[in-house]
Amino acid sequence: MHFDEILHVIGGFGKFQKILYVWICLPQVFLAFHMLVSIFTGAVPPHLCRTKQPPDGSPASFNSSLMISPSIWPEVTCPVPFNQSAAVASGDGGPSMSCQGGWEYSTETFQSTTVSEWNLVCDMASLNYMSSSIYMFGLLVGAALFGCLADKYGRRNIILISLAMQAIFGVGAAYAPNFHIYTSLRFMVGMSVSGVIMNAFVLGTEWTGSKQRMLAGIITDYSFGVGYILLAGVAYLIRDWRTLQLAISAPGFLFIFYIWVLPKSARWLMANNRKEEAWELIQKAALMNGKPFTLDPEIILKLGNIFVFNSICLCVVRFVNILVYYGLSLNISDFGMNIYLTQMIFGLVEMPARTITLFTLNRSRKFSQLAFLLVGGTACLLTIFVPIIKTVLAMIGKFGVTASLSIIYVYSAEVFPTVIRQNGIGIGSMFARFGGVLAPMMYLLKGISPQAPMILCGLLPLLGAGLTMLLPETANKPLPDTIEDIEGSRLRLDLAF
Repeated sequence: MHFDEILHVIGGFGKFQKILYVWICLPQVFLAFHMLVSIFTGAVPPHLCRTKQPPDGSPASFNSSLMISPSIWPEVTCPVPFNQSAAVASGDGGPSMSCQGGWEYSTETFQSTTVSEWNLVCDMASLNYMSSSIYMFGLLVGAALFGCLADKYGRRNIILISLAMQAIFGVGAAYAPNFHIYTSLRFMVGMSVSGVIMNAFVLGTEWTGSKQRMLAGIITDYSFGVGYILLAGVAYLIRDWRTLQLAISAPGFLFIFYIWVLPKSARWLMANNRKEEAWELIQKAALMNGKPFTLDPEIILKLGNIFVFNSICLCVVRFVNILVYYGLSLNISDFGMNIYLTQMIFGLVEMPARTITLFTLNRSRKFSQLAFLLVGGTACLLTIFVPIIKTVLAMIGKFGVTASLSIIYVYSAEVFPTVIRQNGIGIGSMFARFGGVLAPMMYLLKGISPQAPMILCGLLPLLGAGLTMLLPETANKPLPDTIEDIEGSRLRLDLAF
């Protein structure tokens, strides 16, 4: 009897699994907060340069060349005329130097941000992008580290450790005394987010029957979408970056009760020859689902050779998904609308994007993935040629990429067998986080061409669609437990009474 058959007997999505998904979904809201909060905490307010403080101690004044009226903030101009009268006389602008009197920031939209606190503008502006990339690099490191550790020590243990890290380092970031410590703490938060995302998803997948697995995976994505939308409201109410960072991090300490309610993966326990523990959990799940189960299965695992081609294709597709998803999500200020409204709309787009996959995934994982990548890539490319509806097309692109991102998590979990599933997903996540690291830096390509970021966001999904055509179909097939299952061999079973 295959483990999926055991789940069919005890209930593939009964009361036990539904409660489990409540515990899995709750942290997802806060994961969305951490993933996207830099849109607000790292926002660049309109700013002006003050003239250098006079020697006699009289108040500094604004440089008149950079201020057009007390109520209107001009376009940011980094160099300040060194000698304004000389510049006027010469007519060529004269020599220039950096702002010596300090920057004055508008508080109309944001009370404070990391940019205004640490003056991350002009020649320091690249540090702001770098901070986001370092956070994404933390996701990459977390994917590699926690993927391996979860296959060795179990999904539940890594989830608990990651939740604790997220709360501790998240709150620490709110009190960071300088930019370097703040960035280091955000790096650690990024690591913890990977640990939760990967292992919570896999834990749910391994407890869910094959027919309900797709629905359960999308439910998790909905929770992330809820967090995406809620962040717009939370950030609108809390305009100080430190308070906002604290507000999204401190509730993480409430997850301490997961020590008593979060179950282990029976499938992982069986694959690691811990059958007695697995059997106790199976009996508990069967009892909660109202379907008592009396057989004690002992699964004999056989290892064989596995082809790496599918893994390479999945890694590239995940890289593309994350790069374009966060390339669009983290740069919403480029679409010409109010930042809070755009954040909310982009969050609302997540809901239909994830919902539509419920109707396509049961038919085909492969062609659903391919179709949504084509939609996302084509829409992003069209923003270049039809700029009058750039925001609408960007939302359609976000729709396609979000749907594709929902599918790739389910798809990846079904391609890899239980004995190496977390390692496989960890490697895929590591490649995905390379995309996350590059996403904040992608908009520096505007220095080459204003259209370069959207060209990249358009072409890469089309590449991903091409690679998807080479992947196997996994819809409505049992979840593989061993490498032998991937090779098409039947899993042998001894039943002990």
